[in-house]
Amino acid sequence: MSNTMDNMVTDNRGEPQTDLIYCCGAITEVLKFGSCQLHSGHKVLFLIIPGNPGVVGFYKTFMQTLHSMFEYRHPVWAVSHAGHCVPPDSMDMVEDSFSAAEGDVFGLNGQIEHKLSFLRQHVPRETSLVLVGHSIGCYIILNMMKRNPELKIIKAIALFPTIERMAQTPQGKVMTPVLCHMRYVAYLPLFLLSLLPEELKASLIKLVFGGIRCLDHTVVQPTVGLLSGDCAANAMYMGGQEMRNVLERDNITIKKNLEKLIFYYGATDHWCPVEYYYDIKQDFPHGNFRLCENGFRHAFVLDAGREVAKMVFEWISGDLGT
Repeated sequence: MSNTMDNMVTDNRGEPQTDLIYCCGAITEVLKFGSCQLHSGHKVLFLIIPGNPGVVGFYKTFMQTLHSMFEYRHPVWAVSHAGHCVPPDSMDMVEDSFSAAEGDVFGLNGQIEHKLSFLRQHVPRETSLVLVGHSIGCYIILNMMKRNPELKIIKAIALFPTIERMAQTPQGKVMTPVLCHMRYVAYLPLFLLSLLPEELKASLIKLVFGGIRCLDHTVVQPTVGLLSGDCAANAMYMGGQEMRNVLERDNITIKKNLEKLIFYYGATDHWCPVEYYYDIKQDFPHGNFRLCENGFRHAFVLDAGREVAKMVFEWISGDLGT
């Protein structure tokens, strides 16, 4: 596509583009609002680093809202976790199983390296970044900042951050034995679910989400993808490592980047109790830490993607000269 054409498509207000690529040898889904190829003219990229499961489709409404609030000026991309998407028939889960296994690409450390590798391959060095992390995505962002201080980050926004003591949280206490010791027990029911027809999977998911009053229906299809078996297994494998490895808060990295960071804590978040908010506020009195006053759930994408995007816009529009 010629450059003039590309510039015409840059103001892409319609449907996003989905790319399936190999990154670190593992299947990766990239959801893109706005420009699909970055060149030196792109000053700013919004990049969403998801929670776990790291399925980009969950963030569609959030991304669309953010893209439109900034009047379509900045591309908004989300990169899935390695192996948290369904490969098309023409692709496998891993391109090269040896290198994927060697780098433990589906593990927590592998997922951090995966995001840094994605930036090296697909984002020009001179592009400034606004990173938006959700849940474990916030931990990944802190590690990206630590490992590559050269990244041009304008702001890093941590939504419902699980960056410390995960196994000690109310949800962690329930999930640690499941994810660390009983993971394989879940594989059989997952395998059986994966055999069901797509329509039936979608109906089951709607049933499970039935209690959510304002459910965002764009999340149903991505959840169906999760039931393909391998994706859920990869998500659980990563979750087990989170319980074991997300222990101490990385105060050194937070201190170094304090003026770039915005943290948003849930008031009733079972993955990140409210005392974690008070602790970090006490340790960094000058930091930008916010406590949710709207009753949003940890998995905000299920029913509040639009509202959270509007808040993010308000927090950072000044930094982008809007």
